[in-house]
Amino acid sequence: MSSSDLLVDLGDDQATAQLGQLKLSTYEEQQWPADEAPSESDSTQPFDAASPHLPWDHPFYDIARHQIIEVAGDDHFGRKVIVFNACRMPPQHQLDHHKLLMYLKGTLDQYVESDYTLIYFHHGLTSENKPSLGWLRDAYREFDRKYKKNIKALYIVHPTMFIRTLLILFKPLISFKFGRKINYVNYLSELEDVVKCEQLIIPARVREYDNKLRANLKPSAQPPMSPPRSPPLPSQVFGVPLTTLRQRSADGEAVPMVMRDTISFLSERGLEMEGIFRRSANVTLVKDVQQRYNSGTVVNFYDMEDVHLAAVILKTFLRELPEPLLTYHLYNDIVNFTSVSEESQVTVMKTLVESLPEENYVSLRFLITFLAQVSANSVVNKMTNSNLAVVFGPNLLWGRDNAMSLSAIGPINNFTRILLDQQHLVFP
Repeated sequence: MSSSDLLVDLGDDQATAQLGQLKLSTYEEQQWPADEAPSESDSTQPFDAASPHLPWDHPFYDIARHQIIEVAGDDHFGRKVIVFNACRMPPQHQLDHHKLLMYLKGTLDQYVESDYTLIYFHHGLTSENKPSLGWLRDAYREFDRKYKKNIKALYIVHPTMFIRTLLILFKPLISFKFGRKINYVNYLSELEDVVKCEQLIIPARVREYDNKLRANLKPSAQPPMSPPRSPPLPSQVFGVPLTTLRQRSADGEAVPMVMRDTISFLSERGLEMEGIFRRSANVTLVKDVQQRYNSGTVVNFYDMEDVHLAAVILKTFLRELPEPLLTYHLYNDIVNFTSVSEESQVTVMKTLVESLPEENYVSLRFLITFLAQVSANSVVNKMTNSNLAVVFGPNLLWGRDNAMSLSAIGPINNFTRILLDQQHLVFP
C-alpha cells in the first residue's frame, strides 16, 4: 500500500465502485476479511503526540510500537519528511487498520499546514500484511484537500510492478496536479538528491534489499553510490561545530554568522509574512547560498528579498550542525521533560539550558528571542508558539542516529513550545 494510494482523488461513487471492482492478480488470490468496525474509544481519544512512550492502554499504543510511520527532519528543500515503512506492518490480523489510518492522520495533522514530503518504502508489503481494499476506500474518504494541498512530493522507494500497475490503473482517478508529485526511487542512493539518507530511519530489511538489487545488476548498469562527503573547505560554515565557527570569527562572536544574517533579515522583513517557516525554497538557491557561505563569500539577503529562502537557510544550518543546538547530552532529559511537574518546569528548563556550552546557550537564546518576536505577530503570520515548536523542535534536537521516532519528536516539540512560552523567565 503506497502513500499515494491514500491521496488519490475520488470525486464520485462511480470511482469508488471502480476501486471495489479492481482485481489485483498478484495479491487477490486470498479472500481478505472486512475491516473490523472501530470501537467507540478509538474515535474519541485524541492523538497524543506529546507522550514520550505511549502506555500500553493508550488507543494508539499498538500502532506506535511498530514504528510504521516516522518523522525525519527536513529535506534539502526545507520541507518536513514523513516516512511510511511497509515492511514494519504486521500481518493483517495483528493490526487495527482503522487505528493506523487515524494515527497517520494524527501525524500529518501536525505538518499539513506546512510544505511536506512523503517517503514510502514499499519493500516488505506482502499478501500477509497489506490492507484490504475496504480500508483504501476509507482512506480516500478521510484524506481531503487539506492533506493534499501542501504535500510537495511523494517518493515511492523500490517500486514493484504491482505498485506501478496500480498507479496506471488509478490514473483516471488521480488529479493531474497530484500525479506530478509522485516520484519512483529505484535505489536508496537516489534519495540523496532529496534528503540525507543518514537522517532517515531506514529499516535493515530495506537496506539489505537495496544491496541485493545492486548486486544483481551488471557492472555497466550499476547505479551511482551515494556520493562521498567532500572534505570541508577552510571557510566551511554548514556542518561545522559551533566552537570552530567561534574560533574563526574575527570578533569572537558566539552566535554564528548564518544565524545573525538570517535572523536580522527575517526580523525586518519576515515577521508579518504568513506561513513564515512553513514554505520551502528553491533548492538551487539554497545550495547556492550554502556554497557562498562555505566559500567565505558575504551573503546579503536584502539583495535577494526572499523571506522563505532565509527561513530555510536558518533551519538548514541548525539541522546540519554536527551536534544539535540542544546537544546529545540533554537528549534524555528533554525527551522525559513531560514528567516534570508544571510548577517545576521553568526551574528545570533554566537549569538544563544553562548547562549548555556557551556557544550553544548564546545561540539558543538569540534564536528563541527572535522566535518570540515571530509568535508575537501570530495574528498576521499564523505562527504560534505551538506551530513554531513543530517546525523547530526537530532542528534543535535529534538522536545520535540522526533520526527520530514519533515517540521522541512529540516530547521534543513539547519542550520547545514550553521554552517559547517561558522564554522571558528562562533567559533573563
